[in-house]
Amino acid sequence: MKRIAQFFKVSFKQFEMGMKDIFPTMSEKEIEELYMDIKLPKRATTGSAGYDFCTPFGFTLKPGETIKIPTGIRAKMEENWVLKLYPRSGLGFKFRLQLNNTVGIIDSDYFNSDNEGHIFAKITNDSNEDKVLSLEKGAGFMQGIFLEYGITVDDDADGIRNGGFGSTSK
Repeated sequence: MKRIAQFFKVSFKQFEMGMKDIFPTMSEKEIEELYMDIKLPKRATTGSAGYDFCTPFGFTLKPGETIKIPTGIRAKMEENWVLKLYPRSGLGFKFRLQLNNTVGIIDSDYFNSDNEGHIFAKITNDSNEDKVLSLEKGAGFMQGIFLEYGITVDDDADGIRNGGFGSTSK
């Protein structure tokens, strides 16, 4: 098994900015308490491919509702590897939990972005059976899988990333 990556917490300042964007009235003390309890993603078993990401706060989503989650996590990985993010299988099966961008793609150079490579997830309860999703703080909601990738023989990419969504097409 290749060991090609490591998870870290983003700085408190980065996490606070992400939380204030979603919960503008939350106090610094409340955010700091959430930050202190952030768990780095882990595999549940030796045969697990996915690293479970846990929510830093509890929430409830009725069918059709969406929430943006600053995970407080960043991933440092070797070049030619990518971290792909998916909903946890059970939540997808039971609640049709969806990542709004279908599959999250975390490139190796995202780690060095101005936002410290802070991984966010925007999820929707897409249940068509009126199922309400409630997750407690610290519950697994998403899984990440590291995959190696190749490039074309005539590739000439020379751009430098600085940011998240859409930053490479600016």
